[in-house]
Formats: sequence, C-alpha cells, structure tokens
Amino acid sequence: MSSDPLVIFTPSGKRGHFPKGTPILTAARQLGVDLDSVCGGRGICSKCQITPSYGEFSKHKVTVRDDALSEWNAVEQRYKDKRGLIDGRRLGCQAAVQGDVVIDVPPESQVHKQVVRKRAEARDIVINPTTKLYYVEVQEPDMHDPSGDLERLRNALRDQWELEDVTADLHILQAMQPVLRKGGWKVTVAVHLGDAENAPRIMAIWPGYYEGTVYGLAVDLGSTTIAAHLCDLATGEVIASSGVMNPQIRFGEDLMSRVSYSMMNASGADEMTRAVREGMNGLFSQIATEGGIDKELIVDAVFVCNPVMHHLFLGIDPFELGQAPFALATSDAVRLRAADLGLNIHRSARVYLLPCIAGHVGADAAAVALSEAPDKSDDLVLVVDVGTNAEILLGNKEKVLACSSPTGPAFEGAQISSGQRAAPGAIERVEIDPATKVARFKVIGSDLWSDEEGFDVAIATTGVTGICGSGIIEMVAEMRIHGIVDAPGLIGTAEQTGSPMVFADGRTNSYLVYDGTAQGGPKITVTNRDIREIQMAKAALYSGARLLMDKFGVEKVDRVVLAGAFGAHISTKHAMVLGMIPDAPLDKVTSAGNAAGTGARIALLNREARAEIEQTVRAIHKIETAIEPRFQEHFVNASAIPNAVEPFPILNSIVTLPSETFNTGGGDGGEAGGGRRRRRRG
Repeated sequence: MSSDPLVIFTPSGKRGHFPKGTPILTAARQLGVDLDSVCGGRGICSKCQITPSYGEFSKHKVTVRDDALSEWNAVEQRYKDKRGLIDGRRLGCQAAVQGDVVIDVPPESQVHKQVVRKRAEARDIVINPTTKLYYVEVQEPDMHDPSGDLERLRNALRDQWELEDVTADLHILQAMQPVLRKGGWKVTVAVHLGDAENAPRIMAIWPGYYEGTVYGLAVDLGSTTIAAHLCDLATGEVIASSGVMNPQIRFGEDLMSRVSYSMMNASGADEMTRAVREGMNGLFSQIATEGGIDKELIVDAVFVCNPVMHHLFLGIDPFELGQAPFALATSDAVRLRAADLGLNIHRSARVYLLPCIAGHVGADAAAVALSEAPDKSDDLVLVVDVGTNAEILLGNKEKVLACSSPTGPAFEGAQISSGQRAAPGAIERVEIDPATKVARFKVIGSDLWSDEEGFDVAIATTGVTGICGSGIIEMVAEMRIHGIVDAPGLIGTAEQTGSPMVFADGRTNSYLVYDGTAQGGPKITVTNRDIREIQMAKAALYSGARLLMDKFGVEKVDRVVLAGAFGAHISTKHAMVLGMIPDAPLDKVTSAGNAAGTGARIALLNREARAEIEQTVRAIHKIETAIEPRFQEHFVNASAIPNAVEPFPILNSIVTLPSETFNTGGGDGGEAGGGRRRRRRG
C-alpha cells in the first residue's frame, strides 16, 4: 500500500496515489481525468479550475484535512483579482497535493462536455397553468371615491375575470401607479391563481395590452444531473431544455454517501444545499440565455427529485433518511417562493415540489406516476426509472406498488475503469463479432461504427474517450452472449473464450475494447471489477422489481416501461440479457424517456394535475426494500447474468446463452455473481 496521499476525482471516480507536491493537473493527466488546460499549466488560461472538498468521506474511507492542498498562491490571487474565481475554486496547475484529497472537476473545466440526455418528450398536455395573463380596464381615481389604485385594480380583476381576493407583493405596489397611468388605466397583469391554501397574487404588471408571455421551469433534480425545461405558460411550448451535472457529486456519487457526509461533517448538509442551489442558478441563467428571455419573466417552477435531494434542496438535514424508518420531514407537496430557496428568477416566482411517496421513493417517482399513469392501466405495467437510485412502480387500475432500489452510479459510467458520463467520444453502442470475438462500437457524436470507413475522420475532434452507461450495458451483455463472460460474471481466459482481446490482468482477466494509445488516446478495457459493478447495479434493480411482483402475487408482467436519463438509449435485448428487468416480450418493453421531467412539465402546465398527483400518491403502497427479507435472496440470484434461478423463457427463445463457467476456484471468481458484497443504498 502506497504511503503517498490519495487523490480522488469526481465525477469520474478515478483515483491514485501521488507524491506530495504533485500538481492536481498532473495527477489528473496521469489518471486520464477530463481536466482542461490550454496554457500547459502556466497559470494563464484558468481552464483547469477545480473544487477541493474537505471533511470526512466514509464511502472513500478518507478524511480530507484543511491542509490537503498547497496554500493559495500569488498566481491564483492574480487571476482572482483580474477575472474573478468562484469561492472555493483552485487552479489545478497551482494547487499541489499535500494530503488525501477529493477533487471535483466542474463541467466548465471538462474538455468533453456532459451530454445531459433528459430531453423534453413530446406529450399532449392540457394547458391550464397556475400563472396566467389578464388584460383589465381599471376605473380611474375619483375625488368622490377614496379607494386606492390597488383596490380598484383588484375590483377590475373581480368584475372582468371573476378573480376574488387578489393580493400583491410590495414590489407590485411600488411599480403599479406609474404603470397604470402610462397605460391609460388599461394594464395587463400576471396573476398566480393560487389554490386552496393561497389566494391569487399579482406577479407582474405591464401598461396597456402586453403581447408577450410569461414562463415556467420544469426541473428534474437528480442525484447525478439537473435537467430543466423552460416552458411558455400560455402555449405549453418548450422554449429551451438544458442540464448540468449536480455539483453535489463531489460530496458523494450515491445518495447515502451524501447522507453520510452530512452526518460526519457539521456543516455538510448546508454545504450541499448551497452547492445544489448555486448549480441550479447557473442552469437557470444558461437556459434563459438559450431561450432568449429575461429571467424575470420566469414566474413559476416545478421540481421533482428523490427524497434526499428534496431535503437537501430545501435545506433540511437528511439525517433521518439515513436510518430506519427513513422518516421524511414532509411527504406532502411543498409550495414556496423562489426567493425562499435563493433562486434567481422572478422575485415573486412560485415554486411547487411534487409530493414524495415515502422515505426513499420521492417526488421524482410521483412525477413518473403522473406521466405514465400506471393507476389508469388495464394491463399490469412495470415502470422502472433507471438512475443512481432507481424508482420502480408496478400496477394497474387495481392498485399501484412502489419501491426504490440502490443501483448506484455504475449505469451512468461511474466506478467503471473506462467509464465516463455521456459526452462526445463516449462509446454508447457495442457489437461483438461471433466469429472473431472482437468488438465494434459507436460513439456519441458519430453515426458510424468503428469498423466502417470514415470513422477515424468522424471522431477526429473528440477521439474515443471511454464508455458511458448505455455502452457498458451493451458491452457486458455482448460479452455474455458471446461466451467471454460466464453466468456468475467471470471473464474467461483468451483460451477459454476464443477471444484475442482477452488478456490476463492480475488475478483475473480483462477485455480490450479499443487501444487509442497510438493516437494519444486511452486504452479502453472492461475489467472483472467492472463486471462486478454492473452485476451489483442490475441485481439491485431487478430485485426491487421482483419484490414488487411478489407483493402483487404475480410471476410475470404484461409490459415494462424504461424511464430515466438513458431509458431511451438502453437496448431492450441487452437489458434483458443482463437481467436488469423481468422476462417479457421485447415488443412490450418500451422507453418513456425522461418520464420524471415529463411529469414535472404536466404539473407546471396543468394546475389540476397537481391535485391529481397529490391524491394518486396517497393511494400508492410503498414497499421498503431495506426491511424485506426476500430482497437479499432475489439480489443474490440476480447477481448472475441474467439470473441464477429464474428461467427467462422469452429471452431464451430469442438468444442462446453459453452455459460454460470459467471459475476454477481462484481469483475474483470466488464470489459467484458477487452475491456476498454489501449493497449500497443510493
């Protein structure tokens, strides 16, 4: 074991030991971390900005002391004075290793920018937003009528639009009188219509007839990414969609690592709350710019998120979610002002958070339920929102069950040796030739396969940089189909598999996907440790689904809906080979894309949908996997590829999986299917 300090990079998860005095930029380059630099480390370009994190990180088994990096120096101070440097940031070329440290590489410092694949799905939504524009003609003041301008404006809204008891914030009072007179007592007002708990409220006022519109945000606040859709509240049109990495990743990739960070560090929860709100404000500025609008016109926002993100976003310590009985501070829908959360949009903008279903099934699952409506389905549908913490719904008109399952970040490319987030250059599709046992692939940013003419030209600007989530799923499934990986998850030798791409790697074997070292790129491999990570993730996912089927009293489902960040990018056949989902006809396995984001848009654009989902959530029955004895049994069985005990007859009618096993009693193969490893929550 090295005595040199350990440097851990997020979000990539790459790590290594480096001598004291090693610049962070140097460490990043040696590990193949995606950290930009144009000036060659001379402190001129500032492209290598990084954010060190301090405190106790139980998941990484490190404590980062305040002196883990070299002291702030004159180069950094000069840059901060000249161009500004966000508080807490350092320059990677100037900050040198002094002790164990966790380093976050923010999106703007990454060469290969993240592709946040949470697009807005096409959906017919009845447009009935909570904030609408009203044109009114206000009675002019009269010496014989002593009422104020606001009172006469309220009377006009009542008489002309039947809006009762309308109120206004101070900033409306401050701006109202000159606007009324400029418009000749004819004005347009934006009114938030309120609900049973709140009276209608004037949000903005314009002289005369205002030909513009107002906007709302539907935000999917995930563990790994934050995605937002900017919508025209009058038409429902999505004006712009954008996303960023969740800056909380530096505190832990999975949810329970973040809960642990808040437990171990006195100000940990506050740090994470501040980080996610700053990230949110950056995203809102970005999406307003992309949409070509003023942020002051964003008057409504709907958020969906899992319970830990829900609490941290609201500034609530998630401590209770880290231990049974996983009590939420509140499970009801939350209605606030944007200013309460430090969000930089319209000063009186309203914020709505969908209700949570239970301790580890959050508002994101509620949004999926709103979008996919399993409670209105005649057939039995399994809805799986694939992410760092998977939400699973099973139901029909009879009843709906829900659970969450701790898949971890492996499906998103994290904790995989050549894994990365979805970005140009990442391998996203894989096929292995049955005769040669050599892989060919597609990367994000090119439609060509790697063995097609013109591929090298097509990827000249990005190169081949790693494997993203959909790519690693297809990779492992293809290796299983073609006898390179056995059912327990062990990679055979080159002789056993007949593949020249398999090579000895310590006590186990690895598979070479692509060697880009001649072009200055990485060597991309799949190791047995990578297989184990995918086994753990898919076993957690399948076990949650299987547990709901037990509770429902069924052995099969009629159809499966894959939702989530890359639900649309997962090959259904490969997901079935892997054993991620129960056996079902492939034409009955469909993608809903970003169902949580769609649910958020429905709640943003239709105020009746908010009441509907609040009622629906109360009827959903929650299953807590952590206390169900059969979960562990299903987990061990599901660690095999596709499963140790369940037959998968439909899959077997489509593809014949090799029955050979490679475990000769030594190496990593001793853990058949990895069943003895502890599972993660989050």
